[in-house]
Amino acid sequence: MADFSLTTLFVVPVGQTALPSSGSTQDLTAGQVGLFRNDYSLATAGNIAAAPYFYVAQGRTNTYLQGSKRSDKIKGGTGGNVTEWYKVTGCATARTQITDVTDFNVSCGDVVTLTLRAHSSYIDTLYFNGFTRSVTVQAPCCGCAENPCDTVEDNTIINLLIAALNAHAPGINPDNINFNTFYNFENIGGTTLRISAKPLTAYGQPCDIAAFPFEYDRMWFRTFVYSGPATTADFIVADDCNIVATPTVVQRATYAKGTSSEIAQLEKNFYSYQAGYLKSLFRMNGYNANFESWVTAGTVYDTFYIKFNQFDKSAYQWGDYVQEDSTVIIAASSGGAFSSAVETVLVAGLGAVVDDSGACLTTTTTTSTSSTTTTSTTTLIP
Repeated sequence: MADFSLTTLFVVPVGQTALPSSGSTQDLTAGQVGLFRNDYSLATAGNIAAAPYFYVAQGRTNTYLQGSKRSDKIKGGTGGNVTEWYKVTGCATARTQITDVTDFNVSCGDVVTLTLRAHSSYIDTLYFNGFTRSVTVQAPCCGCAENPCDTVEDNTIINLLIAALNAHAPGINPDNINFNTFYNFENIGGTTLRISAKPLTAYGQPCDIAAFPFEYDRMWFRTFVYSGPATTADFIVADDCNIVATPTVVQRATYAKGTSSEIAQLEKNFYSYQAGYLKSLFRMNGYNANFESWVTAGTVYDTFYIKFNQFDKSAYQWGDYVQEDSTVIIAASSGGAFSSAVETVLVAGLGAVVDDSGACLTTTTTTSTSSTTTTSTTTLIP
C-alpha cells in the first residue's frame, strides 16, 4: 500500500460466514459486510461485472448522524479504475532464521571464535549495529604420536562451541541478555552446528491505546567462525585466511501475516478516515466512544487489497493539489466461508486476484541423543 492512499478497512466479524442475500445498506446489522452495486442492490458473482461500479459497505453500531461505513466507487475490467488487486493469506507463525555451520577446519590446539550478530527493530534500538556476542574455545591438543597439523573432528569442535554458547550466562544479573535469549543450538549428526533464532517476545497491550503498537518485526543474524580470539572489529569483509567453517542460511526469517494484533492496529490507523464524527482516538479507551473494533483476539485473517483511482476524474477540475487514490482492505477469518465467498464475487468483478501471500511456516522435527542431534525438516526455504 503506497503512501497517501485513502484507506478504508473492513474487518468482517468472525460470526459472519456469507455475504448478505437480501436487502440493501440500511439493512446491514452492526459489523455486517456486504458488496453493493450503484443502485444499492446486492452485488453478486453474476451481476457485479456488468454494474457501472460497486462498493463495499459495513453496518455500524452507532448510526447517529452517520450511515453505513462504505468505500468509494470501484470498477474493474477495461476502463475501470482499479490499479492493484491482490490478497494475502494469513499465517499465524513467522519463520525464524536457521543457519547451519559446516566444513570445520580446525587444527590441534587452535583457538576458535564464533561471533553472532543479531538484528531486529527492537534489538537495533538497544545495540548499535546489532546485538553482537562471541565465544572462544580451544581445540584439544594432539597426542604425542600424532601429527600436530591434523584437524580435529567436527563433532568435537561443535560440542565445545555449544557448551561455551550455553554457558555464556548473564552473570550475577539473570535479567541480562545473553545467547540463550535469542538462539537455540544443536549438533546435527556430528557434522553441523545448527543455530536457530527464537521467536521474538510479544509485548502486552495495556489500557493505553497508544502504547506498544503492533510492529512488523523479525530477527535475523550473521554468523562468523574464525581462528584466534574475539575481535570487536566490524565484519565488513571477511578474511578468508582466518575463516575455519562455513555458515549457510538454510531458512530465512519471515513475518507473521494477518494476526489479530496486526489487524487491530490497522483499525486504529485508519479509523479517522471513515468516522462520521469524533474522529480522534484518545489514549484512554473510555474516551473513544465512537470507535468500533471487529477483531477477535487469536483469529488469523486473510486480507484482500483493492487500490483504485477516482471513478470519474472528469468531475474534478484542475487545481494546485495532488489527487489521492484509495485503498480498500477486507480482512476475513483465514480460510473461512466468508473469505471464499467474497473472493468469488470480487474475482467476477475485478478478474483474477494476485496471490501475494508468500510461503508460510514449515515444520521441523528434532530428536536428540547425548552428544548429537538428528533433525528431519520438511522444507527449508531461503
